[in-house]
Amino acid sequence: MAAADDAWCRETVPRVMELVSPRLPQRDACALLAVSPWCHRVLVSNPKLWEVLDLREMKNAGDRLISALSLARYLHLKELNLEFAQDIEDRHFIRLKEMSISLEDLGFLNLNACQRISDKGIEAVTSLCPNLHGISIYWIVGLTDSSIVHMTRNCKQILDLNMSGCKNISDKGIRLIANNYQGLKRLNITRCVKLTDDGLREVLQKCSSLESLNLYALSSFTDKVYKEIGSLAYLTFLDLCGAQNLTDDGLACISRCGGLTYLNLTWCVRVTDAGVVAIAQGCRSLELLSLFGIIGVTDACLEALSKSCSGSLTTLDVNGCIGIKSRSRDDLLKLFPLLSCFKVHS
Repeated sequence: MAAADDAWCRETVPRVMELVSPRLPQRDACALLAVSPWCHRVLVSNPKLWEVLDLREMKNAGDRLISALSLARYLHLKELNLEFAQDIEDRHFIRLKEMSISLEDLGFLNLNACQRISDKGIEAVTSLCPNLHGISIYWIVGLTDSSIVHMTRNCKQILDLNMSGCKNISDKGIRLIANNYQGLKRLNITRCVKLTDDGLREVLQKCSSLESLNLYALSSFTDKVYKEIGSLAYLTFLDLCGAQNLTDDGLACISRCGGLTYLNLTWCVRVTDAGVVAIAQGCRSLELLSLFGIIGVTDACLEALSKSCSGSLTTLDVNGCIGIKSRSRDDLLKLFPLLSCFKVHS
């Protein structure tokens, strides 16, 4: 009996853990290390389990990060998530640099809302991961153009960049992005309020492979920028919520982006039927469209949309569009039978 129990602990349980652990959140997989020495040995030897390090929202994240990256099992780390992590500071990244920690396999770095990180921290952490292809620095409001200098100097292969809420990034930084990341596919500059038409136009002209562009809550851009968007042949996602200067002429140029599936025009108050009709004629694969709060559109634009997008639209928000008289759920479903969501903004 004892021999059977021993075999169960040494062989069966570790095998079960090995099968189950890849399907579990990483934190649960780490907890399994303490089940037994045999489980520990089996799990540590599985490299796939240690390609992600998730310290999201954790306390003492900086010290935990240093401890984890000191372990051989994280040698080939591919994704590091520090979103809303607590107690992570510049000194932790500087310490990793002093330890000669290499993160050459790291592909994605999430630093969202790590408010204690400054330009110095960005310099240190980007120097560790030269092959990074995605970085998110959402709501680190203290970062400046110097962070972009360090990023473009240390990481040459960025395809996905989220700078949402980085209010101190200016045209100097965005021009560095345009000149160094011409293969960029996803860019989020929500609330980067120091940017102007001139800076963003340079990105749009040089980063022609963009597939996703988020300009949420940026009211100062004009049609000079919006007309350039029409040249992005691969664009599928476009958020223009709050684009108060967007006119029908600008929207007509955007309609050349025939692959768009997501288009947010919430509070684009200068848009009328003419602009939406142009979108209907050019963007025939739309799955989400928000016209929330636009009083210049009428039932005519929905009729045009129904002719081209009735087979694709699943989300349509026309709340607050007082010029559209037939906007009840039943009315909308008659035009767009696939609709399952009627509100983007609450």
